[in-house]
Amino acid sequence: MILESGTVVQVDLDSLLVETIQTSTCDTCVAEKGCGQRVLSKLTGKTNRIRVLFDSQSPKNILPGQSVTIGIPEDVIVKGSLLVYLVPVVSSVIGAWLAGPQGELQSMLGAFCGLMLGGVLVNLQSQKLRNDLRLNPVLLSDFGEKQTLDFQ
Repeated sequence: MILESGTVVQVDLDSLLVETIQTSTCDTCVAEKGCGQRVLSKLTGKTNRIRVLFDSQSPKNILPGQSVTIGIPEDVIVKGSLLVYLVPVVSSVIGAWLAGPQGELQSMLGAFCGLMLGGVLVNLQSQKLRNDLRLNPVLLSDFGEKQTLDFQ
């Protein structure tokens, strides 16, 4: 399980929104000073907002501004990456192959249509699994202290 610490930004009836600071692998990269990623991440201070579903064991007294730890299962990340990247690419190749005998322009159009169809399929699958507890980040702990952060 991949652990991430963050701050609760919003609490809904069935979920909460946790803001985490985007980190990169700059500390372990060989390029270190030859890459602009570190400079850009320091300048932009990018944050991510992650939706975390409540389950039966989640505490109900969480308030905006609290620090929490969430966990994301590794297999969910691998399966999600395969779905998001592989489905559009494979559908694009199939579209190009099906339209290929008609000519180059039709082959490119078939590839584009396949890519769009793959994107639609990924979006439909994402909407279908949006509220599945097995495929979403889980709340592991809360530290109980409300920080003095104002998100309104």
